[in-house]
Amino acid sequence: MKNLTKGNPLKLILLFALPLFIGQIFQLFYGLVDTRIVGETLGETSLAAVGSTTAVSDLMIHFMNGLTNGFAIIVATFFGAEDEKALKKSAAGTLLLGLLTAIVLTVLGTIFLYPILGFLNTPETILVEASSYIRIIILGLAASALYNACASILRAVGDSVTPLIFLILSSFLNIFLDYAFIKGFHFGVEGAALATVISQIISMILCLIYMVVKYPVLRLKPEDFRISPALLSRLIKTGLSMAFMVSFVSFGTLALQTSINTFGNDIIVAHSAARKATSIFMLPFGVFGTTLATYCGQNLGAGKPSRIKKGILNTILLTWAWCAVILIIVYTCAPLLIHLITTTTNPEILDTATLYLRVNSLLYFVPAVICLLRNGMQGIGDHITPVFSSIIELVGKVLAAMFFAPAVGYWGIILSEPIVWCIMVIPLLIKTIRNPLFRQTDSPGIE
Repeated sequence: MKNLTKGNPLKLILLFALPLFIGQIFQLFYGLVDTRIVGETLGETSLAAVGSTTAVSDLMIHFMNGLTNGFAIIVATFFGAEDEKALKKSAAGTLLLGLLTAIVLTVLGTIFLYPILGFLNTPETILVEASSYIRIIILGLAASALYNACASILRAVGDSVTPLIFLILSSFLNIFLDYAFIKGFHFGVEGAALATVISQIISMILCLIYMVVKYPVLRLKPEDFRISPALLSRLIKTGLSMAFMVSFVSFGTLALQTSINTFGNDIIVAHSAARKATSIFMLPFGVFGTTLATYCGQNLGAGKPSRIKKGILNTILLTWAWCAVILIIVYTCAPLLIHLITTTTNPEILDTATLYLRVNSLLYFVPAVICLLRNGMQGIGDHITPVFSSIIELVGKVLAAMFFAPAVGYWGIILSEPIVWCIMVIPLLIKTIRNPLFRQTDSPGIE
């Protein structure tokens, strides 16, 4: 366990964030490898079938991740307050609510599978494979939810290294099972889905065992699962706030994609490549955001608002330094980066993607602040403002897709995100400045 309420805030945040960063990099790498295995062994049609369901699986998984991360903020708060009884009950609630939510999503996803695929305009030529793949992924949501709940609980008590280890093990096992099921047993796309679910089940079991063996405080008993209505309400509010915050972002991105798909293949490829580069550039924003949620939660419980304020300010300055590095990279190497991602030499693709990156990177410091403040606010108990900010993002992107992009073409897509960023950061800044927590002196504990 790592206590984030004592010691140099920036050092603690960096040490806690490093395993998260490595894990995110590893996930990006694994995603590329997994895609390559399916494409090489099954062909482009099967790859398209798997890819056509990505929006559905990503939305469900992101929702579950946000939910469990939200639950874990309450765990972190009680850990900081050194309230062992409440910590146990909040950890039990995280596992229980995560499992119940996964079951509900599994039932709904299974019942409405074909209507969802129809809404996504899934081509008839890949419908059978697509439905076979996503059905197995949906049936495995419970394992994914429990693994993420365990990982979130471990991070809440300051252990960010162990979830990284289990993530790496899961990824290597998934790759091995991909080859075994697809090439060895010829299971097709169902093999790829089974590989994912089985690796998650094994990781979930190992994570649960580790929690029980390593941390006595996390050895839960039946009475720990008898949760008071007040704590249950607190967990649900925090969890849903984080889940909706993430989901609205995903919906906004989908809205923009509906407009991008009307501009032709070159623009689609260019935008996809630019977004892949953007996801790498912005990776530290999300990692430090997740770290701040835990850091703020622990220090809230410990009654140390001055450390919360210092941690947020230091992390903002750190991410701004990273933004300066990105700016140099983009304005010197953008065409090369796009070529490395796509292998294309098409001038229109290279120029379009480079233009997108060079315009957007000028304002990267704004989404850095957005990501840090949204997660920090969740950590100190403000569950309304982050969601409101995400709703602004969703509405802005929908309006851009419906009106701005059709009027001015791809420039509408390029400019829409920086404009939306500058609007959605306003309520976050106002609420942060006005937050009475930062005008308080440190106290023995804050409930």
